[in-house]
Amino acid sequence: MKNKIAFRLILYFSATLLLFSISIGSVFMMLFKVHTIELQKSELENRATTIAATVSELLNDTRNNPGMRMGMMSGGQGGYMAYLRFLDDIAMADVWIVDENLELITIGHMGIQSFNYADLPKDAETVVKEVFQGSTTFSEGFSDLLETPTLTVGTPIQQDGKVIGALLLHSPVNGIHDAIDQGFQILAISVSIALVLSIILSILLAISFTRPLKKMKNSTVQLAGGDYSVKTGVHSKDEIGALASAIDTLSEQLEVASKESDHLMKLRRDFVANISHELRTPVTVIRGSLEALCDEVVVDSEQIKNYYRQMLNESIFLQRLVDDLLDLSRLQNIDFKIEMQELNLCDVLNDVVRSARNIASGKNIEIQYKQDSLLCMVVGDYGRIRQMLMIILDNAIKFSSENSMVSISLQNREISIRDSGVGIPQEDLPFIFDRFYKSKSEQNKNGTGLGLSIAKQIAERHHIQVSVNSSQIVGTEFRFRF
Repeated sequence: MKNKIAFRLILYFSATLLLFSISIGSVFMMLFKVHTIELQKSELENRATTIAATVSELLNDTRNNPGMRMGMMSGGQGGYMAYLRFLDDIAMADVWIVDENLELITIGHMGIQSFNYADLPKDAETVVKEVFQGSTTFSEGFSDLLETPTLTVGTPIQQDGKVIGALLLHSPVNGIHDAIDQGFQILAISVSIALVLSIILSILLAISFTRPLKKMKNSTVQLAGGDYSVKTGVHSKDEIGALASAIDTLSEQLEVASKESDHLMKLRRDFVANISHELRTPVTVIRGSLEALCDEVVVDSEQIKNYYRQMLNESIFLQRLVDDLLDLSRLQNIDFKIEMQELNLCDVLNDVVRSARNIASGKNIEIQYKQDSLLCMVVGDYGRIRQMLMIILDNAIKFSSENSMVSISLQNREISIRDSGVGIPQEDLPFIFDRFYKSKSEQNKNGTGLGLSIAKQIAERHHIQVSVNSSQIVGTEFRFRF
């Protein structure tokens, strides 16, 4: 059977139900048998005591004949003898009356005859003795003598408070056994039907239990094969449903991770392509200039100076590019520790504004600075936060026109840097923090395309929230929420 769990569940259910049925059936039959016998005993005892009481009353009517013995009764006592004559019919069973000498008179089905002591069963003497002691007792020892399984009840016959005889009432137990057998048959049929229905129900339950497991197995196989869009399709408010939900969540996370991996792979390829392009240009210029100088193609002193100046500028660009790459690599490495300490953000801003004003003076740009407090304590790296703000301010000055204004404000632990430059197109806003992203404007021809990426990494390492608003008419605003 392919579905091993379902087969085992059906087997376990069936074995448990069978064991339960056998246990319940055995206990029921034992209790039913005991209860039936007790009912029969109670009924026989009631009949025996009633008959004994009647016989005692009839004997009390003969008290004027004290010489009469129970085994030698005369025919003149018609009431007593008539009652004995029809005693079997009255009792609906065989009735014996035994006197104190263990002599008995049988009435009814067995005829009237006397038995010797040796003819009685082994426990007859015990029964009769207990009766003559005033007790009502039961016995099954007369079965062999009566040639049929018999339940016997013995009860005393009393006269003037004295036991003068023992009444033995014999009732065949065939009816009891037949009732027990019939009850067992009914029980067996009922248990069998219940067992069959339970097995059918267990099969249905096992199948319904294993069906979601099969779905989850198929889903995990597909996940292992790389199909991260698969879903189990199992929805239930139990442990299986929780497991299916966990698998669905895993598939979603794997799908996201796969897309991120593809995106990172693309970024890695783009990074290699971009860095190769960024390095090729200055290296080509430096090499060309050196070849021209070495081959003495350029002999004019002014041209030689220009070549040296061009090589210096390209080497400076290379150094900036390498420094930016190193900074970005360090910041992206979670093992790289930055010096976190408590510092006054106002001091950092004052330092940044002083440096920015020197840069802005070349374009006659005004740096407007406002702050709502002289003390704003944060935890961070002074140098890295200054570097982040300088990158944004440098871009703001770079992309602003001459004689314009750049405003900086600190309010409620939020820094705003706003320019009135050319702005950023809306379609480019999602990519401004990507590595090597830079506009093709004249103002950015010397940029490496790594500045905003470095600023973003510094903000993330300090848990600073960064937002950007830009309009090609109004300008650009960066907000840093500490």
